Parts: sequence; C-alpha cells; structure tokens
Amino acid sequence: MADPKGFLRHGRELPARRPVDVRIRDWREVYEDFSRPALAKQAARCMDCGIPFCHNGCPLGNLIPEWNDLVFRDDWREAIERLHATNNFPEFTGRLCPAPCESACVLGINSDPVAIKRVEVEIIDRAFAEGWVTPQPPLERTGRRVAVVGSGPAGLAAAQQLTRAGHDVTVFERADRIGGLLRYGIPEFKMEKRHIDRRIEQMEAEGTRFRTSVDVGVDVTVAELRAEFDAIVLAGGATAWRDLPMPGRELGGVLQAMEYLPQANRVQQGDIAESPHSAEGKHVVVIGGGDTGADCIGTAIRQGAASVTQLEIMPRPPEDRPGTQPWPTYPMLFKMESAHEELEAGAGDRVYAVSTQEFLGDAEGNLRALRVVDVEGPGAGFRPIPGTEREIPAGLVTLAMGFVGPEKGALLTGLAELAGDPDSFFDARGNVARGKSYETAVDGVFAAGDMGRGQSLIVWAIAEGRSAAAAVDRYLSGRTALPVAIAPTARPLV
Repeated sequence: MADPKGFLRHGRELPARRPVDVRIRDWREVYEDFSRPALAKQAARCMDCGIPFCHNGCPLGNLIPEWNDLVFRDDWREAIERLHATNNFPEFTGRLCPAPCESACVLGINSDPVAIKRVEVEIIDRAFAEGWVTPQPPLERTGRRVAVVGSGPAGLAAAQQLTRAGHDVTVFERADRIGGLLRYGIPEFKMEKRHIDRRIEQMEAEGTRFRTSVDVGVDVTVAELRAEFDAIVLAGGATAWRDLPMPGRELGGVLQAMEYLPQANRVQQGDIAESPHSAEGKHVVVIGGGDTGADCIGTAIRQGAASVTQLEIMPRPPEDRPGTQPWPTYPMLFKMESAHEELEAGAGDRVYAVSTQEFLGDAEGNLRALRVVDVEGPGAGFRPIPGTEREIPAGLVTLAMGFVGPEKGALLTGLAELAGDPDSFFDARGNVARGKSYETAVDGVFAAGDMGRGQSLIVWAIAEGRSAAAAVDRYLSGRTALPVAIAPTARPLV
C-alpha cells in the first residue's frame, strides 16, 4: 500500500485546464502539465483495498492498485510494465475513457475517488518520453495469416496481440489513415493524433501490416479475403448513426456528427485548408448530450461559431449519485467537460428536456432555425408541454445521438449469406452475433468491439479486441497464451 493514510491526507486533484480564452484559439489538448509530487499524492490516495472494486469497473482488469503503489514509490519503469500487462493503449483510455473504474473506487463511497485516469495517462506519457515503449516482435512466426477489418481500438488491440503471438496480421481500413473514430471522430483537443501515430510505428516495427483506403467487401471481396487469410476479425465498429427524420431534415446545414467532425480533423492533419462544414460565424445547435455532442461543441467554438446551443431530450442529470444508481455502478451524472466549460464561458447554453419538432429553412433550401418544444419524460413518454414551442436560430445542426449498430454493407451481407441462414449472422439488435469465443456463424470469422457489442466505450473495445485475439490464436494454433479480459456479450449460435 502506497500510504496507509494517503486517502486521509490528500484530496482529489486533477491538472488544471488551460484558460478557456487561450485554449479555444488552438487545437492542442486542454490540460496543463501535472507535477510529479502532485501525482504521487494522488497515487497515495489508493487504499489498496482487500477487494479492489476498481477491477470490477474496468473491463480490462487493469492492475490499478499495483501501479498506483509503483508511481508513489517512483518506480515508473515497473509501473508501465504492469499497465501494459492488461492494456495495449493506455494513452487512449487515459484520455478518452469515462473511467468506470473511478465510479467503482471504494474511496468513492463517501469521498472523491482516486484519480485513476490521470495516474494512467501520466505513466504512459512518461514511458514514451523515456523511450521505454519499444517494439515487441514475436520470437517465432506461425505462418498463419489473419485479416483484421477496422483500425479502431478493438481492431488495433486484436492486431497487436495476434502479431505478438507470431501470426502475420494485416489491418484493413477504409479511411485513408489508421485509427478509425480515434483518428477522425475524436477532436485534436481531446486527443492529439501523434498518440496514434507513435503506436502505429510500434506496431509496424513488430510486423503488423496496414492497408488503408480499402473498403472490404467492395475493393476486396469476401471470397478474396477468405481465400487469402486463415482467420478474419471483424472490428469495424457500430458506425450506422441514429438519424432524426423530422420535417426539413434535407435542408443544407443539417449534418450527422460524423459528417462534421472528420472534416475538422482533416484540417488539423493538413489535408484541407478549411472544413467544408465550418461553423465560423454561424449559430450552431448540437442535438445530443453525450460525449460526441461535447466534441461538436468544442469543435464549433474553435471554428468561430457565433453561438452554440446543445439540446438534450432527457432531463438534466443529477450532480450526485442517485439512489437508483448505487455504488459501484457507473452513474449518469451531470458532467462539465472542457467543451461545456467553453460553452458556458461564451455565447452558448445546454438545454434539457427539449425535443426538436422541425428544421426550418430559407428560400434557398438552407437551414435557418429549429422549432423545438419542452417535453415531460422519460416516464411521461416525452410528451410535449403545450405553450413551450419556440424557434432557435441555427445555420448549422449536428446530430450527435449515437449509433444503432454496424453498417450492413457488402462485407456483412456477404458473410451473412455464407452463414446459410442470414438471420443467424446478426443478433436481435442488428449487431454481429458471437458465440462464447467471439466466433460468428461463419467458420474462421470472429467479431470484436462495437460491431458485435453495439455502441460502447473504448475500454470495452480494447478488452474485446484482446480477448478475441486469444480466441483466434486458439483457433489457429489449438492453444493460446494470450490473456482473455472478458467474455463477449453474445447469444448462442445455432
């Protein structure tokens, strides 16, 4: 245990965010540096519980009390070894995961939980700075070939594990760069893309091959893929977005979040000088109160929006854990992300319990406003409240209401036909159905991450990618030494 009284001596502390008026002028990450003495105090707050419920909250099974103790003792080299033992990409989770481990922290029962995410990200950043993160190529090659379709966190985790097990792995990505939504969905101010690039360099040095701008099922057919590879891992995510089929949906200026955010990222990559969907000078409305909505807010503010309004149909969440969401569950609480802080500091607002009724356009077919109404819900079924109808000026709307499952393109429809009974390839929610070892209804084809699980968290994607890799390794070799983090959410395959 780092410090038996650490949780009594020290309160929870996080690094300061850069001043709002400074950070909205650039696209760099928002947090300032955190001193090592301050971090050691945060690590000292870990109580090394007899039953560490942070493990219950973390799908990866991260050895959180161990690396908290190692950071406190200034043994950073061993800390990154313990962190990498369960997590291929802590620089991603440390920046992007909502930290269900912290919600399950025992200290959080009656106090502020340990700042687990901050300790995690400081460990990996120190490890990269010191040159401790090096390629780990396999000692022997098996000669077996594996295709991984999709280069998001699930696909990258599966690919790295399988490469290190000695298989020849090729990752296919339909975009022009590797990273999936990590690359084009997450804004630069939330995670700078250099973190992806240096991991790709490591994986290439280990032997993983990457093929970009390949739409599997179209550019490479299902038959060609199966002929060339001994196993296939489907890790394409749940990218079919939820739409809002209201009157006026066809107006210019109404965009899905994943039509809007990637263009802003392409500007930061140097591909284009200006986004074709820039919010500059426009009144922007973001529909959806989750993380993607916050990403749209921060992006619009940096692009110079005249105003930004975020709409959410649900009531405002409570600031404290409600009795219906007891510890150690992950509670739905009111959050103040960096983008929300920027919103409140400028001309913007978050509006709850409101429903969009119509998109209103001008004579040229472009969006000019939204007609909205307050609603009672969710228990009342989001019933409109009479007399609350009003218009909100808008020149740009982003729909950030989540995703409904994987896209049913040529790849999945082709594999479904091979399954004999196409319905057996999908579950009741439209995701790819998996058995207990991530196998699909087609022999040699496995599914990991959101494509099989549905829209979820990055930490679940990495955990599933690691676990599916173990299943593929066993399928190819008859045994495996790769770890299994979690079993899939699955229904029996018949």
